[in-house]
Amino acid sequence: MDTGTTTTLWSLRPAGEHAALRRVAQGAGFRLRALPLQRLVANPDGARLATALAAPVRLYTSPAAVRFAASQAEGRLRREGLDLAVGRGTAGALRRVGVADARSPARMDSEGVLAMDELQAPIAQAVGVITAPGGRGLLIPALRERGIEVRVAEVYRRTALRGGARHLAAFVDDAGAVLVASSAEALGLLEARLPDADSAAGRALRTRPVVVSSPRLAALAARAGFLRVLVADGPTPAALVAAASRVPPVQ
Repeated sequence: MDTGTTTTLWSLRPAGEHAALRRVAQGAGFRLRALPLQRLVANPDGARLATALAAPVRLYTSPAAVRFAASQAEGRLRREGLDLAVGRGTAGALRRVGVADARSPARMDSEGVLAMDELQAPIAQAVGVITAPGGRGLLIPALRERGIEVRVAEVYRRTALRGGARHLAAFVDDAGAVLVASSAEALGLLEARLPDADSAAGRALRTRPVVVSSPRLAALAARAGFLRVLVADGPTPAALVAAASRVPPVQ
């Protein structure tokens, strides 16, 4: 991409979770800056994790879920049975810890997972869901409605970061900023910190392009007042950067 000047992508991913997106962004000619409003912290519960990992089917909801589970299980995630991943990024994280044959849906969200053949009723096997608190609240109830025994292990949690005024001020001052969001929680935290949408400053900020990872997040961004929302093909760094490449450069 040749923009004449380097466009800055502002990432709403949690603190410390920007490396993969930064590599892809820089490879495409972007600069990437972090606008972290959350941090991921371990939420260890050895008994629940052991029970979930002992299930014949295991479902990991994010690369972070894989990373925290591997740490808490001392790297021993490879088990008999079937491993499922919400998306390609999560499947890649599993490969890096020795689980080479995890299956993932083409559609990288809860609906895509629920459509997988491996989770269609009737299913006699228990499913261990390795995840974090929060999220949409769709996946686990839907599995239980199918009569599936679900064993949940919440191996990490998201905590809001205080402060960040310097990062936010830099984002506000960057007239060519492109915001990148793959989390409804982070988008909500940003909205709460921006000037009110009825103010001149608030309206100006909401004309900045926003790249989101799903149509659901696009609807949330539109409700928050953002006027230029682009939907990526998924939450992977490659998909987000490809969508950002469609944003016309600032002249």
